[in-house]
Amino acid sequence: MQKPLSGIRIIEIEGIGPGPFCGMLLSDLGAEITLIARPGGAIPIGNSGQSDPMTAGKTIIELNLKDESDAQKLKDMIGDFDALFEGMRPGVMERLGLGPSQLAPLNPQLVYGRLTGWGQNGPLAHAAGHDINYIALSGALWYAGQPGQPPLAPPTLIGDIGGGALYMAIGILSGILQARQSGKGTVIDAAIVDGSSHMMNLLLAAQSRGIIQENRGQSLLDGPHWYSTYQCADGHYVTVGSLEPQFYALLLRKLGLADDPYYANQYNGKAWPELREKFKTLFKSKTRDEWCDLLEGTDVCFGPVLTPSEAAEHPHIKARNIYSKEDGTMRAAPAPRFGPLE
Repeated sequence: MQKPLSGIRIIEIEGIGPGPFCGMLLSDLGAEITLIARPGGAIPIGNSGQSDPMTAGKTIIELNLKDESDAQKLKDMIGDFDALFEGMRPGVMERLGLGPSQLAPLNPQLVYGRLTGWGQNGPLAHAAGHDINYIALSGALWYAGQPGQPPLAPPTLIGDIGGGALYMAIGILSGILQARQSGKGTVIDAAIVDGSSHMMNLLLAAQSRGIIQENRGQSLLDGPHWYSTYQCADGHYVTVGSLEPQFYALLLRKLGLADDPYYANQYNGKAWPELREKFKTLFKSKTRDEWCDLLEGTDVCFGPVLTPSEAAEHPHIKARNIYSKEDGTMRAAPAPRFGPLE
């Protein structure tokens, strides 16, 4: 089956973090990605980068954009592409003669993506930052962790990938669709602080209904004993997320607590801290594998916490062929998957 983005051509200006991931995602979906790499930089030229998930499948061209002749080579290419995206601080591409207004005469339908942490304008636009800073300012880091402990989110996933790369990819594709209809290109200001804020709308909607509180540890997703991570007897961890009453009832049956009246009122927030401590003791009574034997695959809403290498060997992950290894480098399969409508 032909990949859905086949025929779309995009230039990626070498960057770090969310930019390479965005290019990888678009390439996985069939777009032709031409990566402009700095001479002597970290990007391997030729086929030597094909085992790296961030460069595999991309055409890599080495250009020094500070050199006028190399910058002109990029300008000469631009008419053959649907989009270009970069992750420089605001103003850098303009100083190189490669900003949106400078490229527009060469390709009026060009979609020009600008992927940054703080955005193209605002008091922080020119400040340095990283994933953890952007999601802290947007509020997305607030619920990541337990009360009394410093918030800690998985590195890069919420900001660089979720709020940055994915929003940039959506912006590029939306811009290409618009350009094909209108004949006019567009500039995309994809700021990680914007994207991670937008991702908060699900929680903000829950907050408006009283489901989520701003005080950490008092909401359905960060306070209850039945929605948490627990250490096991062998030092490994498991997760339970028995949010719905029927799933919680099953959890209690599996744990032998169905007849204990103290656990009966699932949503009694005042009891959560004590019950969480009881669950901590309970889950330390068995190893992770023993809890998997008892709970995995049931409607308890359960999952073991695995390292990437452990995840690659899990039966469900293997059945879906999610992870593979090439030249010693693990890589996850493209997502989402596409198939014929039958």
